[in-house]
Amino acid sequence: MTFSSIATMFVAMIILASVPDSSALAVVARSIASGFTHGLVTVLGIVTGDFVFIIFAVYGLESLANLNLFAVLKYLGAIYLVGSGIALWMSKPAAVEVEGIKELSWLSNFMCGLLITLGDPKAIIFYLSFLPAFLDFSQISLLDTAIILALATLTAGGVKLTYAYMANKARLLFNSTQAKTRMNISAGVVMICTGIYLVIKV
Repeated sequence: MTFSSIATMFVAMIILASVPDSSALAVVARSIASGFTHGLVTVLGIVTGDFVFIIFAVYGLESLANLNLFAVLKYLGAIYLVGSGIALWMSKPAAVEVEGIKELSWLSNFMCGLLITLGDPKAIIFYLSFLPAFLDFSQISLLDTAIILALATLTAGGVKLTYAYMANKARLLFNSTQAKTRMNISAGVVMICTGIYLVIKV
């Protein structure tokens, strides 16, 4: 991976990670109910789930590339990204009310974050379609994999930790449809551009 591809991937991942979703709401809810530490443990579960998906996507795609099935998957991934980007752009978010949740153990918080991520089939499809825009899976190295995992930790983990830290202000953020609309449009543009780049790159 080149420095430019790493930087581009970092920017794209941090924008997409900023979109409020079920995992972000879980982090905010746990932080509001039990404090920052519980939100942190939930974030660790979310990042662990992302690790599972990234490793599966990277090494699963390497096998597909060796079987010459990568071209088909590339175009399917591009269609998914563009379609998801348009859906995000056109969506009209509704206000979400974050309610308090009773006290849970650290293990329960970790499993909550992990299961939310693993239970979302769109997550693995996203990594299967997003990563090929930045990597040649037929020549990927352990260092490349480590870099991707580090980027996921910094982006997904960093954004979710920011949500946890700002949990006292989360109600205003998540009840602002205007703020959610702006974030959805930004994420939609990133996904559409990534999908187009995936098709036109050599």
